[in-house]
Amino acid sequence: MLSVQELTVYFTSNGRVARALDGVSYEIRKGETVCLVGESGCGKTVSALTILGIIPQPPAQIMGGTVLFDGQNLLDLGEREMQKIRGNRIAMVFQEPMTSLNPVFTIEDQISEAIMVHEKAGGKEIRQRCIKLLKDVGIPSPEERLKDYPHQLSGGQRQRVMIAMALTCNPDVVIADEPTTALDVTIQAQILNLFRELKQIRKMSLLYITHDLGVVAHIADRIYVMYAGIIVEQGDTIHIFHSPQHPYTQGLLASLPSRTKRGGTLHSIPGLVPDPAHKPLGCPFHPRCSFAIKSCQIQFPEMYDYGEGHLSRCPVLYKKDRSHYEKA
Repeated sequence: MLSVQELTVYFTSNGRVARALDGVSYEIRKGETVCLVGESGCGKTVSALTILGIIPQPPAQIMGGTVLFDGQNLLDLGEREMQKIRGNRIAMVFQEPMTSLNPVFTIEDQISEAIMVHEKAGGKEIRQRCIKLLKDVGIPSPEERLKDYPHQLSGGQRQRVMIAMALTCNPDVVIADEPTTALDVTIQAQILNLFRELKQIRKMSLLYITHDLGVVAHIADRIYVMYAGIIVEQGDTIHIFHSPQHPYTQGLLASLPSRTKRGGTLHSIPGLVPDPAHKPLGCPFHPRCSFAIKSCQIQFPEMYDYGEGHLSRCPVLYKKDRSHYEKA
């Protein structure tokens, strides 16, 4: 359904050039959930905004790559053509609903907007569809909630409204940008279950952006791990969790709290994420990596194939553990 290939995006400000995305590639098949994982600032949201054509240019510059949706390169389309796709065939659920929802419009006004823009429907039909959407996302008394303003809803209800807004035109792809970050654990689990149910019922594809590996384990079919604007590892959920082949992925998994670690010190990855305007030569992870050798400081690592779609950008672990495989 959606294929991002070699996407490169830079930001320019006061003479500084920040390389937000350096040749990022990932794809989403029909009906599957793909998780894009990485710490804050690695480029996850930038890639999503670029797909939808809502990244501000300037300061952003799309330096290269393609975003193929149903065989069409979205980067070649003008704003009028993108408006026909955005919110209609590709929709997005943003991270913080309180800043994404307009405080001076009712819930009904905000859900119905996409229907009025993309479809020909009367007022009564639109209202019935809004009620059904709120029912579908699990909001009680939907007829009453339509008259409410965002501040009158709880955090979980506001996020459900955001999901309802994304689903108004029955999109082929939904992009969810850390939609549970601001919610408590109980509500987070409810929202994740809701995504799983809606995906199965509506047969849609889901790109889920997160830094939380607990969320990934709960929802993902396949995983792409990002670090400093590049994909460092990709594969299905089982391979990534049970046989991680990049030091960064291993560090993320080791950092997860568990019952067996109770009372002990949690693992942390040493050092800091590099400044996008001053990335190190070679592998961007090498200053923080315990496996790094001299060549890691000079040569940018290529992807190595571990079979069954499992790829990793670490030549050291590849040579150490799986040297009989061919380079991807």
